[in-house]
Amino acid sequence: MTLAIFLELVEIRTKLASLFPFLLGVLYAGYYFEAFNPINTVLFFVAMLVFDMATTAINNTMDYVKAKNLAYRDEENIIGIAGLNVKKVTLLIIGMITFAAVLGLVLTARTSLLLLVIGAVCFTVGILYTFGPFPISRMPLGEVLSGLTMGFGIFFIAVLINVADVQLATVAIAWPQFVVTGNLISVLAVFLSSLPLVFTIANIMLANNTCDFETDISNHRYTLVYYIGKEMAVKIYGWLYMGVYVAIVLAVVLGFMTPWMLGVLVTFPIVRKNVRRFTAKQVKSETFALALINMVVIHVTQIIMLILGIIF
Repeated sequence: MTLAIFLELVEIRTKLASLFPFLLGVLYAGYYFEAFNPINTVLFFVAMLVFDMATTAINNTMDYVKAKNLAYRDEENIIGIAGLNVKKVTLLIIGMITFAAVLGLVLTARTSLLLLVIGAVCFTVGILYTFGPFPISRMPLGEVLSGLTMGFGIFFIAVLINVADVQLATVAIAWPQFVVTGNLISVLAVFLSSLPLVFTIANIMLANNTCDFETDISNHRYTLVYYIGKEMAVKIYGWLYMGVYVAIVLAVVLGFMTPWMLGVLVTFPIVRKNVRRFTAKQVKSETFALALINMVVIHVTQIIMLILGIIF
């Protein structure tokens, strides 16, 4: 397997969906909690990236194995195109997951048992997203779970590994009892500040499933779009972007986010224009990328505003 094929197998171009929650979470820890741990941050970044690549490889492998549409299997899926050996790909996936899990355990030892709990949930959702008899990606749960686990989960962990236990939340064990303690205001602040990420990541999945509606049905994939219809899916796509701006304004008003973050509102005309283009046509090769463009426009601006908030 060449490097180019590996990068296509793990769809490295899609890792913005992990990178933005990570970067914004680390910056938010610096802004709201005035905390930063470089070692923990590097360890988490590597573990997160490797696990994200593994879940994407699982997705492509399961799509190949379960494909009913032979043209898709042999001409569109990277495993079929490159003639990869499924067993060797499986071993590669197991190796990546194991490596990420080991780093996760190291981070848990350095931080809190709460990280183990949250990490285990994210690992489970990530693996079951396309693996098992009832993969999440083939059910109407993909958008919700991908948005929450990546948008909120990665953001929360990026904050958690940088702050002291008492500032956010922790788990204490005195066998056979355990106690979960935390600061509700801090948890609420982190959750509300993560919502723009939750919505944009969910919209990437929603846009993908809307564009792939007919192909998914031919491969017996019944996503959310199958149940609510393309017309309603497109409406929800637009509503979620509105939710991004509502969440940002609320976070600023409640004092959870720097007032500089209101600068993200200048991206609204660009996002609205892209939403209208997607509403008019849902074609993978032409309009799916608009969801990625919206994500970049919104979150790059957020990153700039958070840095300004930290500096000033």
